[in-house]
Amino acid sequence: MVTALYASVLAGLMLWLSLKVINLRKSAKVPYSDGGVDELTIARSAQSNAADYIPITLILLGLAEHNGAGALLIHLFGTVFFFGRWIHANAILNEDFKGRVRGMKITFVCIIGLIILNLIYVPLL
Repeated sequence: MVTALYASVLAGLMLWLSLKVINLRKSAKVPYSDGGVDELTIARSAQSNAADYIPITLILLGLAEHNGAGALLIHLFGTVFFFGRWIHANAILNEDFKGRVRGMKITFVCIIGLIILNLIYVPLL
């Protein structure tokens, strides 16, 4: 199943974002939340945004694959989605608004594309 590749890569992205939050909490001595530390607030935002969009997209990707969408389409959507999420996460961490917008546009295009792909490949019987 090709989706497993993208689930693994995206889990790596989530792990990287989680480690950023953990390291910032350690250095700021903040046991939970953000403690009013701006850099930690930003890192938590990057992590939570990824957590909002990655699961539903992986579900849509896996369903499209399961229902017969070709491996090339799955790779296309998986790769583009990963780069959209990576661009978005880095833009949040670097306070780059244009990068955030670009990353979200890529994310939304992938989600909309996967919705359409699933509607095309949905088994009717």
